[in-house]
Amino acid sequence: MNADETPRLNRRHLLGLEDCSREEIRLILDTADSFKEVIERPIRKVPALRGKNIVNLFFEPSTRTRLSFEIAEKQLSADTLNFTASASSVVKGETLRDTARNIEAMKVDCVVVRHSASGAPLFLSQCLERAVVVNAGDGAHEHPTQGLLDLLTIRDHMGRIEGLRVAIMGDITHSRVARSNIWGLRTMGASLVVCGPPTLIPPDLEATGVEVTHRLEEAIDGADVIYALRIQLERQQGGLFPSLREYARLFGITPERMAHAKPEAIVMHPGPINRGVELDSAVADGSRSVILDQVTNGIAIRMAVLYLLNGGGEREDA
Repeated sequence: MNADETPRLNRRHLLGLEDCSREEIRLILDTADSFKEVIERPIRKVPALRGKNIVNLFFEPSTRTRLSFEIAEKQLSADTLNFTASASSVVKGETLRDTARNIEAMKVDCVVVRHSASGAPLFLSQCLERAVVVNAGDGAHEHPTQGLLDLLTIRDHMGRIEGLRVAIMGDITHSRVARSNIWGLRTMGASLVVCGPPTLIPPDLEATGVEVTHRLEEAIDGADVIYALRIQLERQQGGLFPSLREYARLFGITPERMAHAKPEAIVMHPGPINRGVELDSAVADGSRSVILDQVTNGIAIRMAVLYLLNGGGEREDA
């Protein structure tokens, strides 16, 4: 593929999936499929982003997302820098805008940002004159690459996304993963049902066309995909449900409850799992679980996003 034939997204940044078209999402998924072959090679590297400088700007703890982005960047041959807020000038009072502008002055091409404040990636995109911004999770707003890797995993295992019934369980109110998945799945033609305690579901969610129930068996009944969310204790004010034990009793996904789903239904979770709370270990480690496939697909998706937003280059072997 020549550089002038490289497919591109009709956007400069990836801040969320809410405004992504079906064609844009399909392009990212198809590009990620092409990068899966690279991941399986003995030497997992292509020169697609050689000469590009990428900074990972993480203001929140992360394991899977940060490592996944770092691996994706290295396999694309980009030069990477990792920013840790606790060891930076942020602790001295430097603003996010000044941090970003100083980073851009070092001729950085792309900033991957995770922040506890919703809208931080959007703010950065408005501050930076030339660098690309990729949202790696902002507050309770969105986590677009997680949503994309989930879409890819569903397509891999089910052969399609359109027409599937997807049940999302847990802390919807505080989950950026839920928001990105809702936007992405609806755009790609899936039907959605969400389930959880009334205190953990936004009151206006049904107005968006998403089915809402507070009975787990009802949500799972006939589902093709069962997606359990982590309880976001760090984002809650407390008192939203009696206890983790009570939550597990009413909303935990067990082998017995899985009997209500279709025989071919898959189980997903963005991690980290609170075993015995959202998922019984027998379900998390069972034959229907595709959780580890989600992790692997995260690398391919992040390679695709970085490649497409940064202009790509010739897809030739290293």
